Amino acid sequence: MPKKVSKEENKAKQEKKHYFKDFKAELKKVIWPTPKQLINNTITVIAMVLITAVIVFALDLIFESANKYGLEKIKDVVSSNATNTVNNAVVENATVDNTEPQPEVTTDNPDTTADQSSDEQAEAPVEE
Repeated sequence: MPKKVSKEENKAKQEKKHYFKDFKAELKKVIWPTPKQLINNTITVIAMVLITAVIVFALDLIFESANKYGLEKIKDVVSSNATNTVNNAVVENATVDNTEPQPEVTTDNPDTTADQSSDEQAEAPVEE
């Protein structure tokens, strides 16, 4: 006894058949390139890819060297700033440690300046 095929299954088979017929018909409408056109187009694509690769390679080298130079320059600046900061801190600490408040020099004579009075005190004999 033969199997009964439902209308839906029959319709699906017809659609598949129709699809492949249409596919084949569309491929017949395609205008295929001649061998000469194919070679010319292939050479053009390969040339464009090579030119693009050379440009990207050159830009990569330029940016790499600029980045390397920039990083080295930044390292130099940072290290020189750190060295200057350390040197300044050492000098400030030494200045703070070595400086003691100087006594104020007073003179009885208002016509003399502080420099003159300090010179006079240095030359004056020390009284005990």
